[in-house]
Amino acid sequence: MNSYDYIIIGSGIAGLYAALQAREHGSVLILTKGSVEDTNTRYAQGGIAAAIGENDSAELHYRDTIAAGAGLCDPEAVRILVEEAPDRIADLIRFGVPFDTLDGAIALTKEAAHSVPRVLHAGGDATGEYIEVTLSRQVRQSRIRVLEYTLATEIVLDGKRAAGIRTLDCRTGTSDEYACRFLILASGGAGKLFKYTTNQDVATGDGIALAYRAGAEISDIEFIQFHPTAIRLPGVHPFLISEAVRGEGGLLRNAEGKRFMPEYAPEAELAPRDVVARSIIYEMRNTGSDRVFLDVTHLPPQLVTTRFPHIYRFCLDHGIDITRGLIPVAPAAHYIMGGVRVNTWGETNIAGLFAAGETACTGVHGANRLASNSLLETIVFSKRIVDRTRNNAKNTPTPDSHDTYRLNRRARSSQAPHLSLLGLQSLMWDKVGIIRSGQSLSEAAAILSTWEEVLPPPVDRPSYELNNLVLNARLVTEAALIRQESRGAHFRTDFPEPVPAWQKHIVFRKDK
Repeated sequence: MNSYDYIIIGSGIAGLYAALQAREHGSVLILTKGSVEDTNTRYAQGGIAAAIGENDSAELHYRDTIAAGAGLCDPEAVRILVEEAPDRIADLIRFGVPFDTLDGAIALTKEAAHSVPRVLHAGGDATGEYIEVTLSRQVRQSRIRVLEYTLATEIVLDGKRAAGIRTLDCRTGTSDEYACRFLILASGGAGKLFKYTTNQDVATGDGIALAYRAGAEISDIEFIQFHPTAIRLPGVHPFLISEAVRGEGGLLRNAEGKRFMPEYAPEAELAPRDVVARSIIYEMRNTGSDRVFLDVTHLPPQLVTTRFPHIYRFCLDHGIDITRGLIPVAPAAHYIMGGVRVNTWGETNIAGLFAAGETACTGVHGANRLASNSLLETIVFSKRIVDRTRNNAKNTPTPDSHDTYRLNRRARSSQAPHLSLLGLQSLMWDKVGIIRSGQSLSEAAAILSTWEEVLPPPVDRPSYELNNLVLNARLVTEAALIRQESRGAHFRTDFPEPVPAWQKHIVFRKDK
């Protein structure tokens, strides 16, 4: 009972979709450290991008994605993404995902940096929840075995091949081991690195840490996307206010009520996310405030309440009628463009080990993800992983130029504060956040190196997660320190412009 053809770590859209594809070709086990529904997918509001509209094309989607990636997208991976998108959307519809329609056709909306409306949504602003519920229902009704509250702690290697996974039962504290032919990491991102994040508590970079410790390559990890608009209220978790709100005409105003985005970018509110996030930070500093405001009061109330029912209800529950009043917002960590380096079949440099979703770095996002490409990436490349395991497709290493590094020991910081989750998150937010500098990154790197040395061996879920977060923090910080330029979501005040020599990827590997 402890040996499977496929073991999948994670129960978001990447893991569930991969499991539903793999069940036709062998036995499948899903491991998730919480419940099946405890994922970031469930809270994805904006939608999923695909060129299915009359005035759209794969070529146009390709060009928009490449432009957003700031010179670091893998063109082959992007071509696969946009060309296979319509078929994968058809898969979701067959599984029962009820995308919103208008006059009998799937409704499409426009988001920042898309040249045409191409974003599908479900339940208005509840796309992730609708996909998650639909796929998890399919999984529960199938022969797929699901072990909830089971944390993956170590990849088992047989020589140079991934052969299984060691686990910890989060409720009993007992350990176990499961063997497999193919191991797929789909455990999401690492948003909990930061004090302010739209991510849920599960996003602790577990898959990235597992892969790195096993010898897999980690790429582009310095590129963290900070969503410009998460609600900022005392004592309230940074609830995401979808970019689609700005796509529908929402305006950003500073604490003095002035609309400011036209002063920062010709696209104004629809500029790329990194531009909007930095602009908000500058306005907050200029006005001495910890927030700006998103204004939709000029839009028809019926449009606001029907297009964004979750956002409307959430704000109303917190005393704000957004059809009449302004929404207090500020940037928050949202998505990691980098992760476990894979080729166009989802393969890592370790045989038998694959990665999908936010855990993976497929190369489609480059330095700055195009809005609503993330959900699409998960299903396109999860499908390709399963296809790869059942045919003899030629191994295709990621072709992009890159430099490989290892994490070096740094001098211990005599001023390192006591290690805690909040301390780690505050350090990352203050020194490795939206606006970085060589000095702030060096200070963070020294403290993180000290913390890694004093970490006790993990024994339960919180301590494993803290270990994984510290490792992820070191990878992010060291990569940001190495990249002496500003590109996409990575911005340094001491190197404020992109540098052609840095149009390459920073790759970490433990055994180099």
